Amino acid sequence: MNTDKRIESAAAQAVRQRNYRRARDRALVRLAHQYPEAYRIIFEEERARDDRENKTWLDIHGRTNGGTNAPGRPVASST
Repeated sequence: MNTDKRIESAAAQAVRQRNYRRARDRALVRLAHQYPEAYRIIFEEERARDDRENKTWLDIHGRTNGGTNAPGRPVASST
């Protein structure tokens, strides 16, 4: 009985998290369209931070895009 309630709670939390991420993604797209220059600047700052922290950029399928995370940019190993 307790296990069923935990599974139900976890499923509800997963749905809330998915809905939150979808809303956040839609808001990000709208902001990127309304403020393209600011979006580009912030995007480059985040890319530079990831490069400094040796984080790998992945595509939508989880691949590292053949060893680069952007044209001419090597992928840093994530350790």
